[in-house]
Amino acid sequence: MISVNDLTPAELAALLHFHADAGVEWLLEEGAVDRFAEFEAMKAARQSARAALPAGSSAAPPAQAPPQASRPSPAASAPPAPPSSRTAPAIPDEQAVEQARFAAESARSLSELRSALEGFNGCNLKNSAKSTIFASGSAESGIMVIGPMPSADDDRESLAFAGRNGQLLDRMLAAISLRREQILLTNVIPWRPPGNRTPSGPEMDICRPFIERQIALAEPRAVLLLGNFTARFFFGGSETIHAMRGQWREIGVGGRAIPAIASLHPQDLLTAPINKRLAWADLLAFEERLRQN
Repeated sequence: MISVNDLTPAELAALLHFHADAGVEWLLEEGAVDRFAEFEAMKAARQSARAALPAGSSAAPPAQAPPQASRPSPAASAPPAPPSSRTAPAIPDEQAVEQARFAAESARSLSELRSALEGFNGCNLKNSAKSTIFASGSAESGIMVIGPMPSADDDRESLAFAGRNGQLLDRMLAAISLRREQILLTNVIPWRPPGNRTPSGPEMDICRPFIERQIALAEPRAVLLLGNFTARFFFGGSETIHAMRGQWREIGVGGRAIPAIASLHPQDLLTAPINKRLAWADLLAFEERLRQN
């Protein structure tokens, strides 16, 4: 095995970039480090130094550095990463929401909206994501499928519903004679949250103008919402996807009331295959609505 100490600074930088592109988010040391023991040792050292001071002395004991791990971390030996071209993390607030609303409403086409979203830096989720995920496919069919937020596969491939989730979705669509190229496929949140966490309220408020503008510009005749997060985002409330699925409702966007139905996300079906029968019933209801229209 090649040691980190044998690599040049350029090779180390390339290695770090390789890990980042592969989705690595945390660097771990080769040996386990007991941070609790480090803290206790540091505290004991400070107490000993304080007790050794002459009575009445106000001098502060010298700061004690925590004990070092027996083996250095590879990250500690690596040169500093090249400066990032991204802006500093933004603070989600009312001003950022207004900026997002202005950028979204200024777009007069989906291509303009894509450019506006890619140039928008007011959401801190963008600073930790690799890709900005925008709608793919075609709006001409009047069919729109919306998921929650990008997964690690989506972020890596710059495409909504990539990886296993995308493969299963392709089979679900094929069951009702649809292909992803025929429909408009997108996510509520355009950037993958760190660790796949749920976006915060302010982050959702910032992203809302962009997804609503996507719907307004696409003018779909029916929308399929996939997953618990997506259904709550548009329908409101705190019900689970099992309570919201299979029911036609309306979402108001751009002065229009658009029919929408919620169903289970492909990940829900991979986790619990028994739910496929529920998703199949929802797909049949979606297909029937499309035929009626």
